[in-house]
Amino acid sequence: MTRLPGDGWIEAEQLFEQQKADLFSGRTPRVEKDGLTIGRLCNRYLTGKQLLVDNGELTPRTFYDYRKICDRITEFFGTGRFVDDLGAGDFESLRAEIAKTNGPVRLGNVIQQIKMVFKFAYDYQLIDNPVRFGPNFKRPSKRVLRVHRNGNGQKMFEANELTKLLKSSNSQLRAMILLGINCGFGNSDCGRLPISALDLENGWINYPRPKTGIDRRCPLWKETVEAIKAVLSERKTPKRKEDHDLVFLTKRRERWTKDTIAANPISAEFRKLLQAEELYKRGRGFYALRHGFETIGGETTDQVAVDAIMGHVDASMAGTYRERISDERLSNVTNHIHTWLFITDLAS
Repeated sequence: MTRLPGDGWIEAEQLFEQQKADLFSGRTPRVEKDGLTIGRLCNRYLTGKQLLVDNGELTPRTFYDYRKICDRITEFFGTGRFVDDLGAGDFESLRAEIAKTNGPVRLGNVIQQIKMVFKFAYDYQLIDNPVRFGPNFKRPSKRVLRVHRNGNGQKMFEANELTKLLKSSNSQLRAMILLGINCGFGNSDCGRLPISALDLENGWINYPRPKTGIDRRCPLWKETVEAIKAVLSERKTPKRKEDHDLVFLTKRRERWTKDTIAANPISAEFRKLLQAEELYKRGRGFYALRHGFETIGGETTDQVAVDAIMGHVDASMAGTYRERISDERLSNVTNHIHTWLFITDLAS
């Protein structure tokens, strides 16, 4: 049937788009009124975050995470739903939906991020009253998190496992693994590592952590220095000028970090290695190397030095007054881990 102007079908479709979230959920559709919709809130929220990206105050990767949270909110509630229509029951249903496909840790993080979006609406005076989430829209309890963690087992790699991975990895992945256990580096740390941060002659790295901007200084083992030199000797000219100072480049001469996709290339390659060596366990990926650094490095009882190498924020009063940490203390931590990894493994 031909739709003629004035039939009202355009208005009907628009009304359906506004009310479909209610209709599909069995709720009575809200009447037309003025107010802040979910769609407008998310657009305004992301616009503010994009300004931070443009100013260099927020990474594109973090912006991607914010956008995914907004996608989740709009997908569940609909873009036309009014913010001041949301109540405790709505958020209770949203929490149940998120829990279907996420573990307790991820569930807690998503809930916190969603609350940030709606808090933004009140802080920026887009709504007159704070959103009331109800008593159940909250992070899982510490007991639930403990049970979940205990059920998954330890996330670190033992010395014999790391030795096996180092022997079977290619030059780039070997260097990344060594940086992970030598300096507590994560995926982004390796993917963004600039050549200018290296002092291979003296065996040091001076490299602020991309995630926090905290200065880090780490002594390098001779094995790590040799591995990095091997990577640099094979390194080809990067495809993009802005990657000219990166240590690690893919076979396509591109950076290993991807700011606009969920999957991390380093994680993907490391998982392939774990599977090939029959060492893969759910929840234990490349970032588990930081768990190992923290665990074994902590045995030195110099937590301040451990945190400094890992780039952790020290918000204590002592952290405010502390101006530096001696190289000797930093070396004591990495030397202890080196002994655990290489000497202990040889003796076993």
